Amino acid sequence: MPTGKVKWYDSEKGFGFLSQEDGEDVYVRSSALPAGVEGLKAGQKVEFGIASGRRGPQALSLKLIDPPPSLARSAARPRREAPAEHKHSPDELHGMVEDMITLLESTVQPELRKGRYPDRKTARQISEVVKAVAREFEA
Repeated sequence: MPTGKVKWYDSEKGFGFLSQEDGEDVYVRSSALPAGVEGLKAGQKVEFGIASGRRGPQALSLKLIDPPPSLARSAARPRREAPAEHKHSPDELHGMVEDMITLLESTVQPELRKGRYPDRKTARQISEVVKAVAREFEA
């Protein structure tokens, strides 16, 4: 059986695409998912049976190689014993949060209002800013 990764999957519409390790993208619909699986996450590794359809290759059956990350598992992780030192004072963190909100309002929200996601470069930069603020809260 070929293997690949989930390129994208829309649970509401019930279909998506897989990217093969060597070959073209494969259409997958909800009927090909294993019992109990309602959706797939982008980047998730899968193994699938394939057939040629009118519009290209289609997945007939699908087996999850990497299950999606579980919130229950991450919540069950033990907490760190000693808290890490904060890099920024509460006032500095307040300024960082304000700047992050301004950045989100000026770059992300306009794109989302137009029905589009921000481009990859912008999304990566926003992601780094949000992660930095989150790390400071977790410390």
